[in-house]
Parts: sequence; structure tokens; C-alpha cells
Amino acid sequence: METFRFDLCELPDETKGLREEVRAFLRDNLKGIPLVKRAQTWSGSDDGFSAAMGAKGWIGMTWPKQYGGGERSFFDRYVVLEEMLAAGAPVGAHWIADRQSGPLLLRFGTEEQRQFFLPKIVTGDCFFCIGMSEPDSGSDLAATRTRADKVEGGYLVNGTKLWTSGAHHAHYMIALFRTRYDPAKKHDGLTQFLVDLKTPGVTIRPIRDLSGNAHFNEVIFEDVFVPDNRLVGAEGTGWDQVRAELAFERSGPERYLSSFLLLVELIREVQKTGGTRAEEEIGRLVAHLVTLRQMSLSVAGMLNAGENPALEASVVKDLGALYEQELPVRAHELTGIEPTIGTGSDFQQVLGYLTQVTPSFSLRGGTREILRGIIARGLGLR
Repeated sequence: METFRFDLCELPDETKGLREEVRAFLRDNLKGIPLVKRAQTWSGSDDGFSAAMGAKGWIGMTWPKQYGGGERSFFDRYVVLEEMLAAGAPVGAHWIADRQSGPLLLRFGTEEQRQFFLPKIVTGDCFFCIGMSEPDSGSDLAATRTRADKVEGGYLVNGTKLWTSGAHHAHYMIALFRTRYDPAKKHDGLTQFLVDLKTPGVTIRPIRDLSGNAHFNEVIFEDVFVPDNRLVGAEGTGWDQVRAELAFERSGPERYLSSFLLLVELIREVQKTGGTRAEEEIGRLVAHLVTLRQMSLSVAGMLNAGENPALEASVVKDLGALYEQELPVRAHELTGIEPTIGTGSDFQQVLGYLTQVTPSFSLRGGTREILRGIIARGLGLR
């Protein structure tokens, strides 16, 4: 039976200079951006900001230099991510490509794919989205029905992907399609492809959420041709590959820092009135945050050592979503201030935005039920 490994891990001293460099960069590049806009952080999108980060060498930081990467440590990357998220930087344009599409291609892609895509990602010029979820399939990726049928020179794709974050800004999608179907082996016959979203037959329809944003999309494929050289890995190996991709998605500090600006504004708000109850609650929230950070740092340490922290990353993602969903509730209870959209103080607007979007935090990257199933299986309990 496996057990959790959350070894104590501290950031190396040499990362301190990098942290100061990032903070100076953020002071210059976040001027004039409203707090409620910054609360969107890795859901927000700013092509110019991504290009500026690319120029600093802060995208693809751990990747090999032959593809434009920096061959830096996972600790260096962690510091950059932590500072960006804590400040509310609009990193959403390149986020998925940096976090998981690039690492997936490094692991499973062809050399031609790496040479073509990775240098463009590193400079902040190529954005990706993930084509996994589908209508009527919930969190069951094995229920994928979008077909990729073999034709001369490639595949012809028909079907629909749903809840595709950032598809309206992305240049490419790494999509999971069904190339073969066997009712008794639904995890077989799944294959990943690189899809140019400007290909004829691709239709992207934004889905507007409660906050008024259109971050999610429906992506429809109608006789879309995908050439053979855009198949990722081997035909039929998509299930194992997508599990590896989701491990990249679940291991970062975004799983507990998406709502950090609300905590900062809450502290400012309760300082006006004080009180023992407010102090105790703030202390509890900060202690919880510090614990999550230590767990996340432990995952970064395992990645830096070349280990696979899939189980621990799932735990951090689950606990992080619980924490972030609790935060707006506690903020409202402590202050009695109503959340607002479009008007009101910075605190009210940040509270309003996060009150609307935090329900999605236990869906993105795998629902709570799926994650707990993974955790239980990893511990030998099912």
C-alpha cells in the first residue's frame, strides 16, 4: 500500500534573487490593472504580458535549451509562478502550453513536433488549449466519442469538445479523440492529436459564465483533417498520456493561490474593525494556506528530483479547491459586506468575482469525486 510523501522542502537560497527580479518586473508591468481584473490571474489573458515573460525566459524554464528552454530547476519555475499568481498577473494566454502541453510533447511528442512547437511556446507566441471533456460524458474521459477516422495522409475528425478553457485565444489544441471503439475496453482506442484551430471545419463557440466572462468554449469538429504528423505518441496510447498530462495540471501553486488576492483584501478589511473572532479566522486561513504551500513545495521537490508525484498532486488539488471555495464564504461572514460586480470597493468586486467562479474550482483538472477515487486507488483502498 502506498502512503503520501510530503517531505519537508525549502526553496534554495539562490532563488531569492530571482524572486526579487520577478517582483520588480511585476511592479513595472501590472501598473493600472484593476484589482478585480488581476483576480482572474491564470484565467486572464494578455498576449503582450506573455511575450514579456517569454523575453525574460520565464516560459518553458525547465525545458532543454535545444528547444529554447532555460534548463532551470523546478524551484526556479515555482518561484516565478508563485509571484505571478500572488500578484494577479494575467498569465492565462501561455499557461496551459507552459504547464502541460510543452511537457507532454517533451515526453511523448516526435522530434519534429518538439522542434516546431516548443520554441514558439517559450517566446510566448504559441498558445494551447486542452480538448478532453465532451457533452454528456461528465468527468469520464473514457466516454470520449469524438472520432478520428483514418484517411489517406491523416485523420478526419467529427465530434464536440466542451468546457475547453481558452480555446478562443489558443492557436492549437491537444485533443483526445477515439480512433477505435471496443465496448469491453473503453480505455483503449484513445489517441491524442495536435489540432490547428484555424483548420477548416473547426467552430469555437464561447460559453459565458456567471461572472460574465467567456473563458470556457464549445469546440465543434466537422470533417476536420488532421495530418499524420500531428498524432502525439502512438495510436491508442491516449489514455495513459492524458493521465500523465493531468498530473502536470494538478501539481502547481495555482491550486491554492487562485484566490490569494481575496485573502489580502480580507485582511485589509478586517484591520479596520479588528476583533478576536476576525483575528482567529484570519490566523486559521493563513495557517491553512501555509500548509498547502508546503505540500505544493514538496511536489515541486519531487518533480525536481525526477519523481512522479501524481498521488500527492491530486491531494494538493483537492484540498486547494476546498480552501479556495471556503474563502469567499468566510470573507462574507467575517465582514458582512455584500459582493458586487462592476461597482463597489476593490474588496467587494474581488469577493463578487470569486463568489461566482469558485464553484468551478472543484471541476477544473478533475472533479472532487474523480480525484478522491485516484487517491483511494493510490492508497490501495479500491
